[in-house]
Amino acid sequence: MTQPPNQPPQGGFGAPQDPQQGAPQQPQPPVQPPQMPPAPQGPPVAPPGAPAPGYGYPQQPPGQPGYGYPQQPGPYAQQPGPYNQQPGAYNQPGPYGQYPTQPQYPGAPAPGGGGGGSFFKGKTGIIVAASAAALLVVGGGTWYAVSSGDEKEDKPAVGKSSDDPKPTGSASVDQGDGSGTGREGDDDLNAGRKDGEAKVLFLTKNDVDLPRNGAEVFGPWVAGDTVVKAMYREVAGYSVTDGSKKWSVPLSAEVCSAPAQTSADGKIVIGVKDGLTEKAKCNDLQMIDLKTGKAGWKKPIPKASGAFASLSDFTLAISGTTLAVGGSGNSYGFSMADGKQLFGKPGSGCKPFAFAGGPKLLAGASCPTDDYDKPKQQLQEIDPASGKPRWTYNTPEGWEIDKVYSASPLVISITQREPEKKWSIIALTDNGKLRSQISGGKNDKFQPRCGGAFVIFGQNLEGCTGVAADAKHFYMATETEYGKANELVAFSLDSGKEAWRAPAGEERKMTPLRIEGGNVLVYMQPSYDTGGGVATVAPTGGAPKMLLQHPASTAEIENSFYSPKMAYADGRFFIASGRVSAPDDKAEKETKTMMGFGQ
Repeated sequence: MTQPPNQPPQGGFGAPQDPQQGAPQQPQPPVQPPQMPPAPQGPPVAPPGAPAPGYGYPQQPPGQPGYGYPQQPGPYAQQPGPYNQQPGAYNQPGPYGQYPTQPQYPGAPAPGGGGGGSFFKGKTGIIVAASAAALLVVGGGTWYAVSSGDEKEDKPAVGKSSDDPKPTGSASVDQGDGSGTGREGDDDLNAGRKDGEAKVLFLTKNDVDLPRNGAEVFGPWVAGDTVVKAMYREVAGYSVTDGSKKWSVPLSAEVCSAPAQTSADGKIVIGVKDGLTEKAKCNDLQMIDLKTGKAGWKKPIPKASGAFASLSDFTLAISGTTLAVGGSGNSYGFSMADGKQLFGKPGSGCKPFAFAGGPKLLAGASCPTDDYDKPKQQLQEIDPASGKPRWTYNTPEGWEIDKVYSASPLVISITQREPEKKWSIIALTDNGKLRSQISGGKNDKFQPRCGGAFVIFGQNLEGCTGVAADAKHFYMATETEYGKANELVAFSLDSGKEAWRAPAGEERKMTPLRIEGGNVLVYMQPSYDTGGGVATVAPTGGAPKMLLQHPASTAEIENSFYSPKMAYADGRFFIASGRVSAPDDKAEKETKTMMGFGQ
């Protein structure tokens, strides 16, 4: 392992340094970043009386793309038409914006923010408060008063809810029978399939009666022969081969949080709201075995302490056999097996506000400070059994923990709000020492996608796509204009500098997903006349090697999923809409929700 450098590499994404190494350089006024095209539009609209956006992370002036935090698709985000989302054809900017490419001052790294733009762009209305004045946490530890609103009770789901799994027979599924073109959901999806193209395994449509503003989708997760997703008041498992619904776990209230990963034995714990009104909080935990569809233990999260902590939404992460629950100033660990509490919030000092799971349990922690403009934060590796830190990395003054791109090796995103919004990617050693700062160059745009359900009071550290890392390299793909192939760029984790780049080829675009068998697994995005697909790129570079080439005849359908979420397992690829909404009940039942491909 290399020792932390005395100075960060030039040409990176920011200017963070270890506090022990001296203060960050003082930036000069930024160079104006390029203008961003308007976001895709579509039919769903905000509910009557919803307040205007504007609460949360600092917003940009009208028409100015910002350097700030990653954007997320809002609860009332628009459903774009074919070829008009992220990822997808035409390189339209999705709800995450683009990174500016010019340096902020001579010799400094390029400014940016995990996606750029206003945090609430695309949210035409977000109900952020209940009867009393609500408070918003920024960066895990700073509170602001926002507005209040009227309480309204959600319309209950049709039928009596329970937390017991119930087989529901077949979902609304379209499969190929050789009689259609594959362009419409009711037609045969494999009729136009050519030699060498993968088979469309299924296409599911929505079968859940949703509230007027739709619902976020969690997952998909693959457990054995079942692909699972959670939405509104249901967790449902579908056959990986034909998309038929194998089981369903109805919930008493809306699912509001979920980890990015399941446990190794196919179990997950989701967050469920503790009521049906707008005052309901994401305070209940429900364990579900995704292989069997059986609901396990259920319990509320302990009541939060502190003046405003009760308003913080909790986010979830799984590492080994531990479920970590993080909120502002309150954090807990529970056994995945029986729900027994393993650790609770610390009494004083720096307090975890969010976790990232996987091979290591990592926590972002906020430390006491008298100056809002100079937050103090840490990244900690946590002992999953006791909750005690094994090591601590202190961010430079004013820099905050944003995302964990990789837990092993450790690659994280950090941001600075003041005096200018900046974004930086850094690699750490296994014991939390600064290893390198990723140097992105002056001419490239990069766009990790860190969407997911909108968290009003809290922060998700995990769940990003468009990034991957192995023992030697960190990988991101460039953003390019329509008609131009993008490139996969490998950065050395020891130096932070570019090691190599591999073009997608043939005007295609690829998105890194993870490391698979020592290679970089990438999603080849569809275009108007080419289906998507799954490929690998060797750790030394070179052309992508196709594993699954999706049919060109269903490219339009593949392109139609809003803010898509993806999973690849056992040679099968699944793509699901990140949010389901429609202008009326009829359209809601025709909304395509998930698609599977395989051999």
